[in-house]
Amino acid sequence: MRKKILLILVIFLLVPVCSLYSDDEAAAKTAHDFWISLGGDASMYSYTGMSYGGSLSFGYGSGSSIGLKLSYFFNEESIDTLEACLLLRFYILGKNAYSGPFFQFLGGASLFNRSGDFAIPSNVGIFSAGLGFGWRFLFADRFFIESFIRGGYPYVFGGTVSIGVRF
Repeated sequence: MRKKILLILVIFLLVPVCSLYSDDEAAAKTAHDFWISLGGDASMYSYTGMSYGGSLSFGYGSGSSIGLKLSYFFNEESIDTLEACLLLRFYILGKNAYSGPFFQFLGGASLFNRSGDFAIPSNVGIFSAGLGFGWRFLFADRFFIESFIRGGYPYVFGGTVSIGVRF
């Protein structure tokens, strides 16, 4: 199990590092950026039903990004979910892109608790993994709005609309 986790971490770290090297010096200066966003989320979990909440995401890189997404969900059955996932994003428009369509891989943990009893360690914890597609709309070269849909486990599907800024 530890070897699998180590392999996943190495993959998450090597892909953005490989994009650091560029032949064009001007492109290299603009090829990297840090971004942070706040989102409104919805997810259909396999055993708790539809859940709604918010998220905080941050990442680094152009063309491909690595980052972290923290989401908190609640539903009508009084079950709260905390997701902590590493993200790996690839922009379709090329190695220097930081807007437009992208594919994103997510992997981490989903922690489930009854409302009011949230604690770490949680009542139930499950490995979370998924794949999604999104689109970043950029304004004034700094601010953005993103829409993102995903499918995976333990959620069946989900979606996010977020606003953010890149540095």
